[in-house]
This record gives sequence, C-alpha cells and structure tokens, in this order.
Amino acid sequence: MSIPEQFIQELKSRTDIADVISGYVQLKKSGRTMMGLCPFHNEKTPSFSVSRENGFFYCFGCGAGGDAITFIRRIENLDYVEAIRLLAARAGMTVPEQGSDDGTGRLRNRIYEANREAARFYHKQLYAPGGRRALEYLRGRGLTEKTIIHFGLGYSPADRFELVNYLSSKGFTQAELIQANLANQSRRGGAFDRFSDRVMFPIIDLRGNVIAFGGRIMSDIKPKYLNTSDTLVFNKSRNLFAMQFAKNKAQGRLILVEGYMDVIALHQAGFENAVATLGTALTQEQAMMIKRYCDEVIICYDADEAGQKATARAIQILRPTGLRIKIVTVPSGKDPDEFIKSYGEQGSARFRLLLDKSGNDIEYRIKKLRSQFNTDITEQRVEFLTRAATLIAAIENPVERDVYMSKLSTELDVEKDALRQLVSRNLHKNAGEFRRQQQRSAEKQMGAAGDQMNPEKRMNLRAAGAEEALLSLMILNPDCAKDVAGNVGPELFVTSFNRRVFEILRTRVNDNQEITMSDISGQFSPEEMSSIARMLTSHPRESDPASAAREYVQVLTEESEKLTPEQIANADNDTIMEKLRKMKEKKR
Repeated sequence: MSIPEQFIQELKSRTDIADVISGYVQLKKSGRTMMGLCPFHNEKTPSFSVSRENGFFYCFGCGAGGDAITFIRRIENLDYVEAIRLLAARAGMTVPEQGSDDGTGRLRNRIYEANREAARFYHKQLYAPGGRRALEYLRGRGLTEKTIIHFGLGYSPADRFELVNYLSSKGFTQAELIQANLANQSRRGGAFDRFSDRVMFPIIDLRGNVIAFGGRIMSDIKPKYLNTSDTLVFNKSRNLFAMQFAKNKAQGRLILVEGYMDVIALHQAGFENAVATLGTALTQEQAMMIKRYCDEVIICYDADEAGQKATARAIQILRPTGLRIKIVTVPSGKDPDEFIKSYGEQGSARFRLLLDKSGNDIEYRIKKLRSQFNTDITEQRVEFLTRAATLIAAIENPVERDVYMSKLSTELDVEKDALRQLVSRNLHKNAGEFRRQQQRSAEKQMGAAGDQMNPEKRMNLRAAGAEEALLSLMILNPDCAKDVAGNVGPELFVTSFNRRVFEILRTRVNDNQEITMSDISGQFSPEEMSSIARMLTSHPRESDPASAAREYVQVLTEESEKLTPEQIANADNDTIMEKLRKMKEKKR
C-alpha cells in the first residue's frame, strides 16, 4: 500500500525512537547515545545503541539496525505497512487507506483472512458428526466447553478436499491456500488439505490474528503432531502458543511447558500464564519475547530424557537474557496435565505448591551434575566440584556465587577458599573469552567480511569506504546533501548496493523531500536498513561536511576510473595505456 508522504512526515514528528525502543529494551544514557541489551540476540554487556538525535539504532554485536519502523518490523515480525499502522496507533493516528497494496502486502492480508476462515471452519467441524471422535478426545482430556471455545479448538475432516473446497467457495484461490500452508500442492498442480483427521489448535499472534495451526492426528499415522510451516505471517521460532492470553496474566512470571494440551490444561486450572514452543526447541527469539513480558520463567518440561535435554537447552538460551529461571520436575514422570488431574479438586493447589517450591536453574543443574558422581569417593568428589565451579562461575551476581560456594563447601567438607580459587579461574577464563567474542563480533559487523548486503565491498575497499562516508554525510548533513546530489552521479559508485542507496537519496533530495532513516525505510528491507545504520555508525556527523564531501568524491572519481581485473583481462593494450596516461595526468 502506498502511504502518503505527508502522513509519514507527521508520524515521524510524533515518534521518538528512544521512546519506542524503551517499550522493549531498558536504555541508559551513554554520551550522546543510549545503550541497552540487544533484543535480537542474547548478550550480557550492552552493545545496542540508540541515537535519538539521528533517529536510528545499531547493535555492534549482531549488526541489527535501522529506524523506529525497522525496529518494530523486526521485533514484532511485521511488514512495513503493518509496522506503520502499529506506530500510528501508538501516536493516535490512523493510516489513510490510499493507493494500491503491493503484492506481498495483499498476499499477507489474504493469508490472515484465510487462516481466520479456516479456524471458524475447523471449530464448526468439531461439532459436526464427522468430528465426534475429536470432540470426545478433548472432553476425555477433561476440557470444558468454555475452554474449547476460548482456545478455538477444532477438527480437520478426513476428506482431503473439504477445507480447500470451503475456502474456494469463499473466494480464496488455491495459490493463496498453498501460500498459507493450509493446503499442499498435488503432482497435478491442484491443492488438497494439509491437515486431515486431526484435532486442530489455532496459533494466534499478539494482535489476535490466526497465523498458523497445530494438528493432533486421530489415527496411528505419523507424525502425531503436524504444524504449519513458516509462511509470510508465521515463523515458528518467533511465536509462542497462548502468549496472546498469557502476556496479560503474567504478573512477572511465565510457565514454559512442552505442548498445546499442557498449556490448555494449565489455563483451565487457573494458570493462565502458561505458554509453549511450537514443535521446536526454544529459540533466542522466543526467549527475548518471554523477557518482554516477565522477570521470571518456570520451565516445566516432561521428566523423561527428551524433556530433560530440552530443559538443559532452554536454560542455556534463557540465562543470558537476565531472566530468573526456575525448574519444576513433576513427580512420577507425569506431565502437568496428568499431575493436576491425579489430585482431582486439589490438583491446582498441588501444582501451585510445586511452582512455589521450584528451585532455580543453578540448583537444578548442580543437582543433576551431582547425580552423576559418587561424592564419597575422593576422585569423583574432586571431579564434581571442578565441574560445579564452572557452573557457579556462570552466575553474574557475586553474592549468589558466594552462597553456592558456601553451600557446596559445607555439604562436601572442603575449604571454601579452595572452591573460590576454582571459581575465580573460570571467571577469568569466561571474561577473556567473552571479550574476544565481542571483539570478533564487532570487527565482523564493521568490516567488509561481515557485509552481506554489499558483497562487492571486499574487492573495492577504498571505493566502498568513500561511498559509505558520502552516503552517511548526506543523511546526517541534509544541508550538504543537495550539493552532493547535484554534482555527483551514480556512475561514480563502484558497488551496486551503495549506488542504489545513493540513487534513492538523490531522487528524494531533487524532489525536495527529506532523507532521514525513517524517510527511506519503506524502500529497504530490515537487513538493508541494518547495513545503512552501520554506515552511519562508522561515519558520524562531519564538522566540515562540504570539505569532506569533496574528498570523498575525489576518491570515488579515482576509483571509478580504475580498470577492474575483468576489464583488464578483456581490454586491449591501447585501452590500458590510455587509461594509465589519464591517471598520470590527473596526479600532476
């Protein structure tokens, strides 16, 4: 959809990038910028910077960057128009419905609409004769009608064409249904239902849109659970089941369980702050989403080997976020649903007691580690303490570290100073490795090797450096931009990406339009905006922009006249000699 320029300017004037980002990240002033922990990757030391003055953010750790619109696109998994709508609503504005929607935006909206209609269809089928077995299954699991309706549960018929036929009658094309992953494409090019003879669990995003489905089979066919694959509106690594309900009930704490039924059973039992991953192990994106809505997460996975491995992986993902982590191990290897039912009317109270008595992740890991050793044997006691010291060294709070050292030294009758030495050795090792990782990451992001948007940079370092400096100068020094746009042509740019950025800036300048990051955001992907933000970070505002611009243009002129290796290979001797003669004349 084409959004009027005037509207973008008004939205920009009402949007403070630091205020927007502060809703997701705790920022602290650091000189002329603000710093915080990056919401797009796990880190312990802040490398995420926000320039309120220039209206952009940049992370030196992972390279994410851009304006306020780009930030919302990334963190909310939205397209450009949806991000504009969210920021507009925040500013008390309404996006004018003008112009024609682009193909991607229209398809995205059609997928939302198709999913909504599919959810209604599946729910209706649950109460049809063909859905009787699925309804009995849900009622047999103890779900009430209120819960079934609340979660919009449904049934996909065994006939592989019922949903396709129904949605086709509603005006949806087979191509749209395939793009929504509601249907698969047959060998003959037609479409048939992706889900068949399954209890259906709609997956809903934070704004209330149905974005995907999970389905449990009603027969012995594998897999037992089938989920929607990634689409334009759904990414399984960035969403959590029931988060749209849990975020309003979190009160500082979320419960992380393994499956749909565990979540639904816990919500019905009064634990409406339960969520689950979507058929995959916990991801960094999901961990950062959890961090946005709580300070403490309780992991309540199954007690079997697979569940324990998943718990260990989740701890590794969650700990760097700074969340308090607790672990609940349900007795007798039961899952939360089974445990609550086994105690009847007392089930909820019993489960709440489990939550209140749950230990933190360090206690859980030390206990699990200790179970692997016979600490009555000297050699095994030493090995256990050596490995436990590694776990304790990962604790950031020195008081908390001291508590665990005291506890272990007392329990195993060892000198606390000896244990402290082991922990200190690991602390120094961890700190050194962390600094090296940070440095490597920063160098990669700022160097040519880390520039995925401009692969030509590596072979044209001098030219690309001057191009980036000139582009930054135009964006950060608008008074100088018109002069540059009037005297520099795109043919001077050696690298394709930088040339494209320049052409967009020059067109806007010549049309008397502004060229801040928010002004150009709609013409670049979030990844491309990150690359532009890196340029601005590498080349801050010039004290004498006119003089600097002349220097950069001189470099570009020199570099553009050089023959590339390919040109040298294809040029005749006279052409090469003429090129060299002109270069010598310019140097005199």
